[in-house]
Amino acid sequence: MSESKKSLNRREFFSFLAVGWITFTAATAGLLGLVFRFLYPNVNFEPEMEFIAGIPGDYDNGVDERWKNGFGVWIIKREGKLVALSNICTHLGCIPNWLPGELKFKCPCHGSGFYPSGINFEGPAPRPLERFKITTLPDGRLKIDKTKKYRYEKGQWNNPDSYIEV
Repeated sequence: MSESKKSLNRREFFSFLAVGWITFTAATAGLLGLVFRFLYPNVNFEPEMEFIAGIPGDYDNGVDERWKNGFGVWIIKREGKLVALSNICTHLGCIPNWLPGELKFKCPCHGSGFYPSGINFEGPAPRPLERFKITTLPDGRLKIDKTKKYRYEKGQWNNPDSYIEV
């Protein structure tokens, strides 16, 4: 016949006490971690949204890739116009490559292809690449503003701020 235990011995008491303190300490440390994360500032490492891109005479006909890695922009000069084209694929956001031998942009992720104008012609990309606002400053330098986008399918490529005549 077994008797039911009605009290804790000293060893069991200290075991429960230790587990309680460990649980309390872990919960407090987690809460302090959340508070610290909330108070710590978020830093944005994205490229600048506006930048100076030289003068129109710096660009030859065709695609210029000097701003691709630093600012995510191709400058394209063709048919008497200078445009700032986004280098983000409209399918899933990959970065296409310029293939000068084939005269097209080709996305390495899913094979979308774009003409030098930015119009999509192959692959799953649902729409053409976007243009950014491009203006000439009073001193003749080009200013690219990535906060203003122009989309072909909305008829915005005819907007005078989406290109510069050269």
